[in-house]
Amino acid sequence: MVNSDIRTIWYNYKSEFFFGLVLSALLIASTFLSRLIPEEFFDNFLNPALSFAFAMVCFFGAGLCLRHMEGNRIRRVWAEILILWGMWEIVMVALFKTAYNPFQVGNAIMESTPMQLACVFAWLLLIYPRISIRPGKFNWGRSALFLLPVALLGLIDYLVPIDLRIIIALYPIGLMYIVFLNIRRYRQWCEDNFSTFDDIDAQWFVRYMVMIVLSGAVFYYLCLSDDPARAFTQQWYLMFVLAYTTEQVLYRPDPWERLRSTAVEESAEPNPVVVAYREELEAWIEKEKPYLNPDFQLNDLREVLPMNRTYLSQFINAEYGCNFYKWVNALRVEEAKRLMDEQPERKLKDISQQCGFASSTTFTRTFLRETGMTPKEWIEKTYNA
Repeated sequence: MVNSDIRTIWYNYKSEFFFGLVLSALLIASTFLSRLIPEEFFDNFLNPALSFAFAMVCFFGAGLCLRHMEGNRIRRVWAEILILWGMWEIVMVALFKTAYNPFQVGNAIMESTPMQLACVFAWLLLIYPRISIRPGKFNWGRSALFLLPVALLGLIDYLVPIDLRIIIALYPIGLMYIVFLNIRRYRQWCEDNFSTFDDIDAQWFVRYMVMIVLSGAVFYYLCLSDDPARAFTQQWYLMFVLAYTTEQVLYRPDPWERLRSTAVEESAEPNPVVVAYREELEAWIEKEKPYLNPDFQLNDLREVLPMNRTYLSQFINAEYGCNFYKWVNALRVEEAKRLMDEQPERKLKDISQQCGFASSTTFTRTFLRETGMTPKEWIEKTYNA
């Protein structure tokens, strides 16, 4: 069972592992190649050019999000973040001759001012995952409260001769911890409402946090470096992070929006769960086999059960001892086992599609979690028996 758990984790995160590996390799290569950039050329031309390009990426991404907002609060907030960041870069272009690089190295290694500025950028970057994994309206004022520790530490650092740089450096880690506290609730919510994650991309958070961690590593390495040209790596990498995230904001399906467009909650509370409900549901499941549809959702159960979404979720958990996602995928695995036992010569890809799995990878991962073995191992076991 331990090996099964390890394989399940690998199936879940192997794409994110390679994503982080490739990004890390590019950052390391860029950091060393930046040594070849003459300092004067970097300060007088490349740095302001990168900031101008950075601003254009921000404004272009903000324009796309606002143009295709369609009532999506995540796109609106992300557009506002891009506008703020783009305005900052424009200011830096205007001041580059005297105060362009806030992350100066040399005599200013690890000073608290650039570190506090980095904390503000970390706060902006971590707004996106916070509003994605928690429903409700986003409030800039309430979110700005997270900056109070940075402002307080900056004031203390200015007034009192105490070295607070290490504490300031820990601030982004604290922000990430706050976001991580909500991951389990987000995944639980997805599992309570959807039967597949293939069109939800529930693991987007892992890729995003990998980018944020690497961004922090680049910044702190830059602070400890004695070569200003290495800011080149940070600039192009942050442009990549913002461009990649903008693409995700525009094209990653938002599960909150999916439910908002289909669910109309009933005001009246249903009667207590009774045996008749379960019998009616199982008769409908056996006859219609709705789980064979990859887009099968919790709300679809309202076709046979007069309950709102909250009570449907409670009903499934109470009657079957698991959430909607696990219940549906257990039904799909049972169907797959039946087909493999009857037709072991069939291609696994065809079986996975017929059973409602959106991809062969999801089929293998789910089958492994439910049975402790892969579909191929199941067929070999059945054949040998």
